[in-house]
Amino acid sequence: MWSGLFTHLTESWNNFKGLDPNYTTWMDVMEKHGYRTQKFGKLDYTSGHHSISNRVEAWTRDVAFLLRQEGRPMVNLVPKKTKVRVMDGDWKNTDRAVNWLRKEAINYTQPFVLYLGLNLPHPYPSPSSGENFGSSTFHTSLYWLKKVSYDAIKIPKWSPLSEMHPIDYYSSYTKNCTGKFTEKEIKDIRAFYYAMCAETDAMLGEIILALHQLDLLQKTIVIYTSDHGELAMEHRQFYKMSMYEASAHVPLLIMGPGIKTNLQVSNVVSLVDIYPTMLDIAGIPLPQNLSGYSLLPLSSMFKNEQKFKNLHPPWILSEFHGCNVNASAYMLRTNRWKYIAYSDGASVLPQLFDLSSDPDELTNIATKFPEVTSSLDQKLRSIINYPQVSASVHRYNKEQFIKWKQSIGQNYSDVIANLRWHQDWLKEPRKYENAIDQWLKIHSDPENI
Repeated sequence: MWSGLFTHLTESWNNFKGLDPNYTTWMDVMEKHGYRTQKFGKLDYTSGHHSISNRVEAWTRDVAFLLRQEGRPMVNLVPKKTKVRVMDGDWKNTDRAVNWLRKEAINYTQPFVLYLGLNLPHPYPSPSSGENFGSSTFHTSLYWLKKVSYDAIKIPKWSPLSEMHPIDYYSSYTKNCTGKFTEKEIKDIRAFYYAMCAETDAMLGEIILALHQLDLLQKTIVIYTSDHGELAMEHRQFYKMSMYEASAHVPLLIMGPGIKTNLQVSNVVSLVDIYPTMLDIAGIPLPQNLSGYSLLPLSSMFKNEQKFKNLHPPWILSEFHGCNVNASAYMLRTNRWKYIAYSDGASVLPQLFDLSSDPDELTNIATKFPEVTSSLDQKLRSIINYPQVSASVHRYNKEQFIKWKQSIGQNYSDVIANLRWHQDWLKEPRKYENAIDQWLKIHSDPENI
C-alpha cells in the first residue's frame, strides 16, 4: 500500500523486514506537490517492528518441527456492559485525528491528506503466550456485542485434519487451532470479531462526522481499507497469513466528490493500487515503475480519456513470506479462479479454487483441472519468477537467523526456548535445537535450495 510495488520488489519479507525509513511513499510525493500531510496510529510498514518471536518464527519456518506459536483463540468480555471505548489506543488516535481536522486542517489554504491507522479489529494480546504475547484474544463489551446478529453467524465447515493441505495444517497447528473447539466457542469468536468490527466502524464514523461538521466532507475523498482480513476460525484458523478469502479479501470503500455513489465494483483490485490512486486523485503524474493501477477509472465520474488507457488487468497478485506458513505463498486471483502456488512450485502441491461454485474454498481442484492450473501457473510466472523469489527468501531467512544467533552468544539456548513457542519448546529443548542445527547444515549451500 505504501510503496505501490509488489512485496518481492521491495523485499519486505516479513513483519520485521519492511520498507527503509527513507522510502518514498505516496504521502511523501503528495507532500512534495504541496499537500499538508499527517499520520496517526499504526505505522508498522518500515523495517524493525514486531517482536523477536515474530521474526525468529518467520526465519525458521523451514525447520522440521511443529510448535504452537500462539495462544489458543478465545473471547473475553469487558466487565462494564456499557463500555464504548474498549480499544482505548485506537480511540485516542481517532481523537487526535479529529482534533487535527478541527484545529489544523480547517485553517490550511493547501489541500491535506490525513492517514489514520487503527489496530482494531485485530485480536488482542494473550498474556499466556509468553514473549511479547501472542494475539489470540477477541475482546469486546456488551455494548458492541449487542449490535451483532448472533443467530445469523455461520459455523464454517472444516476439512478433517488428515485431509488438510500440508501448508494449512502447519498454519493451523502453529496458530494453536488443531485441538477441539465447540460450536459455541467458534460462534463466540466470530461474534466477538464482528463486535470489534462494529467498534472500528464507529471510529470511521467519528472522522466522517468531523468532516461533515467542518463543511469539509463535500470536498474530501475518504478511503477505508485494511492490510488483511481475519479468518475467525474459517479453515480451522484465526488471524491472517493465508490466501483464503477471509484473510486476503479486504474491504475497500471510497467516497467523495466525483466518486459514484452506491456503486459496487466487482473487479478484483489490490492494496498496491492505493499508491497510484492517491496520486491520481491529486492530479500528480504516475511513476512508470509502479505495480498497481489507479482505481479512479473504476470508481469515478471523471471522463478523462487518458485515464482509460491504463485500465486494471483482470487479476491481482498476493504473496506471503512470513511466520505461520512454512513456504512462500503466491496467489493469482481472478474473478472466478484462485490459484495458490508455494515455494518452488514443485515441492508443495498448489491449490486451485473455483470461487463461482465453491465460495468457501473447500475443494482444491488443481489436479482435476490440470489445463486451468497450468494456464494460471504460466500467468503467475510471467508476473513473478516465484521459484527464484522463494530461494531468495530461504537465503535471507538463514542469513538473518545466523546473525541473530551470533548476536546473543551464550544466551542463545535460553532466549530461543522462551519465545512465544515456549510451552512446547521447554518440553524437549534439545530436540528443537537439534532440528535447527540440521536445517542450518542442509541449507548452507544456496545451490541446493
